Amino acid sequence: MQRVRFRLDDAAAAALRALRAAVGGPDDEPAITVAAASVVPPPARAALETELRLLVLPSIWLATLGTVAGRPDELVLAAVVDAELLAVHAAVHDALAGRVKAPVAAYLPGAWLPHCVLAAQAPAAAFAALHPVEPVRARVVGVEVS
Repeated sequence: MQRVRFRLDDAAAAALRALRAAVGGPDDEPAITVAAASVVPPPARAALETELRLLVLPSIWLATLGTVAGRPDELVLAAVVDAELLAVHAAVHDALAGRVKAPVAAYLPGAWLPHCVLAAQAPAAAFAALHPVEPVRARVVGVEVS
């Protein structure tokens, strides 16, 4: 599966890595996945790049500890959703529409919950260790397909 992800500024990424380290969470670079599909081919990437040149990438306020439907073993830090974030998310999907293979429904507009995974096991224990969490203000500094 390939993902379109928002890369976060260094300070936000460091804060998220610290939260993950406190609960033995994932060690990949913290990011926010905005779309996923089995394949994001070069024409889709080009359309996405063209679309994103026209937009101001938002800041994201990650403030809510919780879980995501269908993934009960994960603890996430979810974003406060605002109109600006939803508009950029919709623009990403407009650029990808009809250009990707097998898009993942959980990331489509209307279903997406922007978040960063903090723990991939024992979410109740991780919640207890991190609560109350200090919110993380993250600037989006780039977009990547991985």
